[in-house]
Amino acid sequence: MNGAEQHTAGNPRTETDPTHIAERLPLLRRRALMNRATRAFFDARGYLEVETPYAVPAPGEEVHLHVFETERTSPEGDREPLFLHTSPEFAMKRIVAATGLPIFQLARVWRNGEGSALHAPEFTMLEWYRPGASLASLMDETETFVKRLLPPRIHRDGQLIPIDTPFERLTVADAFHRYAGADVLATADNASALATQAGCTLRERETWEDLFFRLLLERIEPAIGRERPTFLTHWPASQAALARTCPADPRTALRFELYVGGVELANAFEELTDSREQRQRFEADRQRRAELYPERKSWVIDEAFLGALPVMPPTSGIALGFDRLVMLATGAPRLRDVLWLG
Repeated sequence: MNGAEQHTAGNPRTETDPTHIAERLPLLRRRALMNRATRAFFDARGYLEVETPYAVPAPGEEVHLHVFETERTSPEGDREPLFLHTSPEFAMKRIVAATGLPIFQLARVWRNGEGSALHAPEFTMLEWYRPGASLASLMDETETFVKRLLPPRIHRDGQLIPIDTPFERLTVADAFHRYAGADVLATADNASALATQAGCTLRERETWEDLFFRLLLERIEPAIGRERPTFLTHWPASQAALARTCPADPRTALRFELYVGGVELANAFEELTDSREQRQRFEADRQRRAELYPERKSWVIDEAFLGALPVMPPTSGIALGFDRLVMLATGAPRLRDVLWLG
């Protein structure tokens, strides 16, 4: 990180300050270079860049994500409720199903109610889908991409993290055993057993899923990706609604997340192509969302997406936070430091 980047990262300005952009220009120039490098990387590997709609009838089915609402008015005055998508995933899989091509997109996505050093309500997601790829081969490609975009070593939270080294591959089960002292698969759906093994007190009304994520946030994530980047793989099947289950162990799903210096950078699946099973998972998620957030507006199930799944070839796909990648490359401490108008 050069002196200009250190200065700008440490002195954020409000958008009303005329120096807001000027002081961060070294970071933003780096962002532009990384944007071009990303396109060059995927062009060289035979990917086709695509663009999908941002305002859609079905923004996603993730239980805990909150969406932005809007509507389309026709020339005749008809009104249709729409939502800003939380990911271009459904639309991109329809393109893969229709073409069989590897595709990528640098998409703007929206998640309402988010805001922190690592979160923004509007941000850029890099997603790519590769027909014929296994989860392992997608990890290989992701590692190659990250090494191409990041310097050999990065500074994060006072640590020097080597990027030019083989990335760690660690299953969720091994991570919980190592850092929480618990068998997360054997205790699935048994919150009391997981709490006992982990040596913690179960909170009032805390479910197994709640405790799983508490331990993940408190014990696993702070420990991984610090000495080198870490792929956290083979998640409990209940925590991967769009992924295939693992043939070798149906208790797990073919999913990985990538962590670098305490930053969750990417989330990937071997994609589920069984439309009946996917519908059942969507319906379960919708029921759970209605129970937890009864005030939230509902939307139609994406029938076009479900209809495309049976003809989609075996595919692996990934969503990577592009703004977070720029943060890691520049040493900026906050996401807003690498946004043009953060």
